[in-house]
Amino acid sequence: MRIGVLALQGDFDAHRKRLEELGSTVMLIKKPEQLNNIEGLVIPGGESSTFLKLLGEEGLAKLKEFVQLKPTLGTCAGAILLAKEVENPKQMGLGAIDMAIRRNAFGRQIDSSIRQGLFQGSPIEMVFIRAPQIARLGPTVEVLATEGDDPVFVRQGKAMAATFHPELTRDFRIHQEFLKLLSNGN
Repeated sequence: MRIGVLALQGDFDAHRKRLEELGSTVMLIKKPEQLNNIEGLVIPGGESSTFLKLLGEEGLAKLKEFVQLKPTLGTCAGAILLAKEVENPKQMGLGAIDMAIRRNAFGRQIDSSIRQGLFQGSPIEMVFIRAPQIARLGPTVEVLATEGDDPVFVRQGKAMAATFHPELTRDFRIHQEFLKLLSNGN
């Protein structure tokens, strides 16, 4: 099974390394047509509005089609892209997850932090960098991890979104959960 990591910006290489450590074959995705060659995709952090510009109309259309059909994990800016609604400021999303997400909800770069959250009831380290916050969840969105009272890792159908950076810790569970989704085909 080949997994793609969108390699336009952000720390896409950390996701590649993590997935390879878990035994996956990874392809760095730089062009829309490369989406045809993968079974799942990770959209890393970075700047969501920059992703939209770099993808262009054709790339965005192809990505929107992909995330509706195949397993996708978005982290930080990737989570923003997967959302149905984006606030602060308003921006288009791919609509893969019925949620409203607020960009930069925890402040600027200087406000970045490492926190302890809960993933399926167990403690997990979470790195938040200019992190978005999930403001609303649709009724069929499953919460997989929380930080305090906030949902920070969610799933709906074939799409998963984390508002933090799991690739920046030594904890493999978020990526393992994505691989489980991929192998189950759900």
